[in-house]
Amino acid sequence: MHSDCYCRVCGYGLSSPPWGEDGSTPTWEICPCCGTEFGYEDCTPASARRKRNQWILNGKKWFENKERPADWDWDRQFQNIPDSYK
Repeated sequence: MHSDCYCRVCGYGLSSPPWGEDGSTPTWEICPCCGTEFGYEDCTPASARRKRNQWILNGKKWFENKERPADWDWDRQFQNIPDSYK
């Protein structure tokens, strides 16, 4: 998977870059894991951290529970978040 194909908030692996091929044009789609709207809640490292902290405090509930893998591991997924957004 391409390194730009992960949610900046939760690190979920996506089929296409949430910020487009140029890394600057958000898709405005919703992350099935944390519910982040790409281009809104992840537009800066600070906003991504706020959204992540809120999601964690609310129990890391999946936005689309049917998408949750049976072997989901938050610690492993967290490693996919770009360092500048951690």
